[in-house]
Amino acid sequence: MGEVSRKPGKPLQVNPIKLSQPMGAALAFLGVNQCMPLMHGALGCASFTKVFLTRHFSEPIAIQTTAVTDITAILDGGDYNIVESVKNITAKVAPKLIGLHTTGLTETKGDDIRGVAAKIDFPLVHVNTPDYEGGLESGWALATRALIRQLVRPTDRIRPDKLVLLPHVGLQPIEVEKIKEFIALFGFEALALPDLSTSLDGHLGHKQGALSGGGIEVEDIENLADAALVISIGASMRDCAQALREKNPAMSVHHFDHLHGLEASDALVELLMQKMPATEVHPAVKRWRMRLQDAMLDCHFALGQTRFAVVGEPDQVAGQCQALTEAGGRVTLALTTVDAPQLAPIKAARVLVGDLEDAERLHEDYDLIIGNFHCEALALRYHKGLVLRGFPNWEQVGNQLKNDLLYEGGAYFLCEVANAADHQRRHQAKG
Repeated sequence: MGEVSRKPGKPLQVNPIKLSQPMGAALAFLGVNQCMPLMHGALGCASFTKVFLTRHFSEPIAIQTTAVTDITAILDGGDYNIVESVKNITAKVAPKLIGLHTTGLTETKGDDIRGVAAKIDFPLVHVNTPDYEGGLESGWALATRALIRQLVRPTDRIRPDKLVLLPHVGLQPIEVEKIKEFIALFGFEALALPDLSTSLDGHLGHKQGALSGGGIEVEDIENLADAALVISIGASMRDCAQALREKNPAMSVHHFDHLHGLEASDALVELLMQKMPATEVHPAVKRWRMRLQDAMLDCHFALGQTRFAVVGEPDQVAGQCQALTEAGGRVTLALTTVDAPQLAPIKAARVLVGDLEDAERLHEDYDLIIGNFHCEALALRYHKGLVLRGFPNWEQVGNQLKNDLLYEGGAYFLCEVANAADHQRRHQAKG
């Protein structure tokens, strides 16, 4: 484990990998069926997020804005804009929920969205997400916690076979689906919050773009507190799990920093077997575990001969570094967006909170990059290998169908990275 460097003296980010909190909140609200994200800010903030997510998922994205300008923000705040925006939305479509979240402009003005929300006679969840704090990961987590605190009804009842999954923002829709299916093999009914596995999974739906389709139902969110087991994935989701437990102290809450690789997958199986002791391990689970073990052996040489730079959000980086090191990979640089507690145990020679300028400065320390689309120019300039992961990926289609988790996804991930590492070595030998 390398020492975490936080670059305290750097006054700004150059070529940043960091994404904004409002974008993370909007994505979380898209994981609720027929929820309309309402971004309280300037028109450009929502437009950028809409285009950004549309290009990443290759799907139309439903987002609305209060269209606050700097003049209206200064003169009379954005209260009127919120009320009028809700009227306009409900006149055109029929959402089951509106997810109201702020931006830097309205946060700087100090708009009281809680007070405004209390005056609106329509199902609405509000959350403060200034884009001058945190990032994509924290925006997603703050919106999830707001959904729990404002919608979930307290209870003292428990359903032994009900499980709530709280995934971090770095998990693609297919990964959430695979985790739910994996849990179901042990006899649990699994509900995810937020749930992109049925809303942004790439299925061909009807009337796409007007309103989010798929995701967890509002009624199911209201009744989450009777679950016997809560599993949070990613350190960013710890507070969400505790917020849910406040609704019913009888819940059993368990946390995983990630579900990448053999050790984490084994730990999840052990937990599920403890909570549902009468259930046998499904043959498919045993088979995929053996396949992952074989993939670790097959990929060991290629990974061991390659120096990796892993770039992305903290929860995503923590999991990918663990999967690589388990299989013999050498992570020489773990570069992430914001300081977070999950950075300390990352097994990398250097853990850095920074931007792609820092990755460029250290380009001699690695051979292959695992990161988002913004890493492509860096990889081309210095002739590095590249495996695209994280937000955004505008270079490829099918992002929502990439699975790197548990035994099955772990095997796919190691094989893809090992193949890229082999290709990079051949390229370097020729060059």
